[in-house]
Amino acid sequence: MTGADPLVRLSACLGHTFRDGALLEQALTHSSFANEHPGTRDNGALAFLGDAVLALIVGEHLWRTLPDQPEGVLTPKRAELVSGANLSRWAVRIDLGYHLRLGRGEEQMRGHEKESVLATALEAVLAVVYLEGGIEAARRAVASLALW
Repeated sequence: MTGADPLVRLSACLGHTFRDGALLEQALTHSSFANEHPGTRDNGALAFLGDAVLALIVGEHLWRTLPDQPEGVLTPKRAELVSGANLSRWAVRIDLGYHLRLGRGEEQMRGHEKESVLATALEAVLAVVYLEGGIEAARRAVASLALW
């Protein structure tokens, strides 16, 4: 990993104390890095889980805060909150790109700043929060990112 210990930085930003450094490292590992380092797992599967957790938490939040709104209003609001552009903004705010493990080519292409790379990594990190701390920890982490 590059720079400061992501366990400390991300723990502070998300209000979650990470326990499994290897799982967090996987969440921060782009497929380009894994391709260059055989046997290394990338963050794709964790991002898949994190996407589902995020959709549930955001959907629940909108349902609770806007209980009288129809599905036609809630669905686009959820889509906006979980969009790649929004997740990328949240990732930038917590300096997530600084901690990513990228392959040489992706590094040269400034992958640390790419919306899709940042959004995927954030989803993967949220999956780790969920796996370690359950839905309540994930709710707190999303609330700290969404500022609600």
